Amino acid sequence: MSDINSDITLFNELIEILLKEEENNPVADRIEANKLYDAVDLSLNDSAMMDDEFKVALQNVLIATPKTATNLFFNQLFGGRQSKAVLGDLLAVMLNNSMYTYKVAGPQVGIEQEIIRKSCELIGYGTQSNGTFPTGGSMSNYMALVMARDAKDPECRSKGMSKPMVIYTSKESHYSNAKNTSFTGIGRNNIRHIEADSKGRMIPEKLEAQIIADLNDGYVPTYVNATAGTTVLGAFDPIDKIATITEKYDIWLHVDGAYCGSVIFSEHYKHLVKGMEKSNSFSYNAHKMLGTPLTCSIILVNDKKHLHNSFSIEADYLYQTDGDDFNLGKTSFQCGRRNDALKFWTLWKSVGTLGLKQIVDHQFDLAATARDYIKNNSDYTLYSFDDSISICFNYKNIDPTILCTALYEHQITVVGFGSFNADTFVRLVTVNANNTKQDILNFFKVLETFVEENPALIAK
Repeated sequence: MSDINSDITLFNELIEILLKEEENNPVADRIEANKLYDAVDLSLNDSAMMDDEFKVALQNVLIATPKTATNLFFNQLFGGRQSKAVLGDLLAVMLNNSMYTYKVAGPQVGIEQEIIRKSCELIGYGTQSNGTFPTGGSMSNYMALVMARDAKDPECRSKGMSKPMVIYTSKESHYSNAKNTSFTGIGRNNIRHIEADSKGRMIPEKLEAQIIADLNDGYVPTYVNATAGTTVLGAFDPIDKIATITEKYDIWLHVDGAYCGSVIFSEHYKHLVKGMEKSNSFSYNAHKMLGTPLTCSIILVNDKKHLHNSFSIEADYLYQTDGDDFNLGKTSFQCGRRNDALKFWTLWKSVGTLGLKQIVDHQFDLAATARDYIKNNSDYTLYSFDDSISICFNYKNIDPTILCTALYEHQITVVGFGSFNADTFVRLVTVNANNTKQDILNFFKVLETFVEENPALIAK
């Protein structure tokens, strides 16, 4: 049997190796997918492995894994590493509590509920609000849609779908919305993708026109998904105007803030989610803008009865002590659930709400640095806008799909590409709050040097 103390020592040794590797080689050497099992020993053995061999195997896996915390990783809507949050995640692993009952989670229940309470307060929800920690932004959207469906047709929970429901979301919204219509029984043919304006924001007038048309056709408008930070442009739908429409037609309004909902912590950028207090539900991912380890997703509801109505069911073998407010499994989608709250709490507790504000504001400052550089350099074309941490651009009219792939394959930097309307472009995400303005400027230097030294690679 292994000894926890020796394994912790091994862990510390491996982390030192990883941190040094991140510093010296911020982009991992790319392994062709079809050569993976030849390049790294991932096989499972019949017999035990010697400790030295085991350490080497782990070290090789660490070195080969993409490095998402370095100053040259700009590919996803997450990045970087907040050390106090990492500390909390490590403690959660050691404690290994499941978050469904107070009996097995104890104070960790209070930690989760305190985060939810404070988040609801920041949004402007009232005393009847509450929330839970789903497994990600897609699950947050799914839970919101389930609650909307059940609120519109309470008998659906026992008798199944009986009304021709339709839901609405922007053409620029997250793909999970289409999946979720299938999961909830509403059906993918009953999702309406509303046109976005030139900046990627849902057009409220188009939304209302579609609702009226659906009512005239005998459909039941059930749910509107507004996005706070679209996946490509990082755009914010006009929640206030959308809320006026959903209130008028008695439709559930969910704000998908998975990417940029953390602007609730910033007095300077909170106006981007104006009207959020009028929503029925709101979600944000602390593992994105706030830099906690994956996953750390939160969904909040204006009236907690909807969580209970849609997700609570009795189980005498599980809920044996304490009240429903302390047995969090009564309002979560899953039963066994890891503790995703502690890592966010250790970060929030250590830096305070003002510290979280600084993390968010810094990302917008980095984005402004990138936009200013692009605007002042005639070799670049800018496609994105202010008040976004997604910087979309092209360089010297080079095909962005070829450029991004070449940068990745040659271990230069990791950055993705995206499309809006007829344009395809490089999408630089400044979500890593550990980066400095110099790191952003260095990205452009690295890109330009690579293009200059490898003209044949990007001239395909």
